[in-house]
Amino acid sequence: MQGEATLRLLDKADKEILKLSRDVKGAIYDFQHRFRKNPANPELHFKQLKGHPRLYSAQVNQEYRALLLHAGDSDYVLVAVKHRKDVYDNLDRFAYQINPVTGGIEFVDLVSIEKKVLDETVVPSVPETLFAAFTVEQLLELGVAEPLLGLIAKITTEDELRGLTEHAPQLTAEVLLALHGGRTFDEVLDQVTTPVTAEEVVDAEDYQAALARPATQVTTDDTALQEVLEEGDFGRWRVFLHPTQRKVVERSYSGPARISGGPGTGKTIVALHRVRHLVDRLGPGDDKAVLLTTFNKNLAADLRQRLLELAGAEVARRVEIVNIDKLAAQVVAEAEPGGRRRWIDDTKALREWEELLGDQGETRWDGEFLHAEWSHVILGQSINSRADYFRARRAGRGRSISREDRAAIWQLVERYVKRLDDKEVWTFRQVAERAARLEIERARQRASYEADQVSSVKLQRESGIWHRPRYRHVVVDEAQDLSSAHWKMLRAMVPEGPDDIFLAGDTHQRIYGNYVSLGSLGINIRGRSSKLTLSYRITHELLRAALGMLGKEEWDDLDDGRDDLSAYRSVLHGTLPVLRSAVTWDAELDAVVEQVREWNDVALASIAVCVPERHMVAEVENRLGKAGIMASAIGPDGPKLYDAVHVGTMHRFKGLEYQRMILAGVAEGLIPSHHATQYEGTDPLRHRRELQRARSLLFVAATRARDTLVISWHGQRSRFLQ
Repeated sequence: MQGEATLRLLDKADKEILKLSRDVKGAIYDFQHRFRKNPANPELHFKQLKGHPRLYSAQVNQEYRALLLHAGDSDYVLVAVKHRKDVYDNLDRFAYQINPVTGGIEFVDLVSIEKKVLDETVVPSVPETLFAAFTVEQLLELGVAEPLLGLIAKITTEDELRGLTEHAPQLTAEVLLALHGGRTFDEVLDQVTTPVTAEEVVDAEDYQAALARPATQVTTDDTALQEVLEEGDFGRWRVFLHPTQRKVVERSYSGPARISGGPGTGKTIVALHRVRHLVDRLGPGDDKAVLLTTFNKNLAADLRQRLLELAGAEVARRVEIVNIDKLAAQVVAEAEPGGRRRWIDDTKALREWEELLGDQGETRWDGEFLHAEWSHVILGQSINSRADYFRARRAGRGRSISREDRAAIWQLVERYVKRLDDKEVWTFRQVAERAARLEIERARQRASYEADQVSSVKLQRESGIWHRPRYRHVVVDEAQDLSSAHWKMLRAMVPEGPDDIFLAGDTHQRIYGNYVSLGSLGINIRGRSSKLTLSYRITHELLRAALGMLGKEEWDDLDDGRDDLSAYRSVLHGTLPVLRSAVTWDAELDAVVEQVREWNDVALASIAVCVPERHMVAEVENRLGKAGIMASAIGPDGPKLYDAVHVGTMHRFKGLEYQRMILAGVAEGLIPSHHATQYEGTDPLRHRRELQRARSLLFVAATRARDTLVISWHGQRSRFLQ
């Protein structure tokens, strides 16, 4: 063979590569360049393996060999890297095929799987196999890899199942986990297999056609491969889309659509790929026709960087990427240039409420309740009069109030607004409500001009309103954190129609108390919702622990329905969370320092310490610093230093992930806080809501860990850890 070759890396091959030493990884990186340039290079010792018409080996270094699957012509796929003794002694234990259901290429190393499943587990006391209720024909119809059927028939424990799914082709793993989780054959066929079934008849011998299908997850990207080899952090989101995710990304929707799913299921990945897909379908232009927004600044900055890496500058220049409150502020500033008002955050806004109540001698209501009532109900629904407030819907507010109560609350709200006006300040909630009003009026004016057949190309302007849609498409990440006013503003920013709004979120991760009904806000997602159930980041062990923290609470779906994580699962395998107690906070801080010292095999930036209260951040940072360990607090714009242990409150870790994490201070009175528990006797509904939010906060924090999680407390441990 002469000339250059195409070499792709098959998904799952990276699992083996990550376990290899740094010098072997470097040899692999060098090998793939040499192979692409000239596979016939004598130094590579490239040869076909006996008994395998498509499987070849090539020398990576003196000890290791690359296994390559020949797809046809000059196309090859790197399916594994193994020690030479593990290659030639086990030729009959390598199997590959084109899956007849998905049409994707699958490679199975039966030796590695059998060792993981049968040798490293305890002999079961119950001989009943896990999948005895399903026939071979049923498993094949669901897309299970045929070479694994014999081994699957022997599985009797969950440990054995996890051992198999860690190395099995992805569809096989998903099907088996779903069946073991209690779903019926028909449910798995409909929910797991059908979404990834090939649209055309599959030719079991056409490997080049299989190579082009979404079910064959491969990459030729050198940067991604280099991350596997040099950094040990494979940025899968930049490379792979699960076929289910791809269908969500590329589907045409008749109106607003939603993707939901637990942490690590790829919601943000889908949102980013969706943005690229929408931009690719735009015609020529230089306007920012697509809006990508989320709740806070940290996430918006992260989305901007990830979109650049995923899609490049040409795509990114057509996208407005901004956090939702900054977007609202821009709308208000555009309509009211030169305004003198300052904007205050929720902490300062709450302080104003408390000072007002103190001045008034009011003890019936607390500042937090009134701030939430004003923000979510009055501002959220753009209520302008007492009469409208009497009729307002208070979904998600918990405590019921009488007509007399509403009258008293309205009077306090009027005094509060006057107080802010006198100080020439307003809250971000006020800004969002004002922006929503402006955008609604802008949309009304646009509709009026269109009805009068006035050319939108001329961009006529009247009273500060431009007569064209602000955006053609809107994509929202972390949708559960947006308020009613935010949604009203977004609804007015894009005309109703195909692919107008796409949102990704998980109400189990709601940490800001914004409860909305999208349908009531003009965003009808019913019939256009999809759920991702497979976690690509968190391990099975950490996932199970995190789900336990949610308790038995009920969770909404942003549209007056119910959501759950019953099908949420992971094919990754790791260690259980480590639970540690301490007598005092000072002793717990010492334990944090010792744990970070023990993790000297990873970069500092791969480690994080998460605490429930702000003052604890500085205390952890100082204690680590005194021990000679570089630490950096996470602020609104992220950590000040990258190459350091990152320390922050649970709110700050939203959207982030770390290889190893410590959740410190998970004690009763802190998680949940005394503030959350004080309403148990006086306001049971509010008490339940506060506990639910505390559970969400702990759930978000616990699911930031990829590999290792240590949970510590002093005094009495949190009830959520029981």
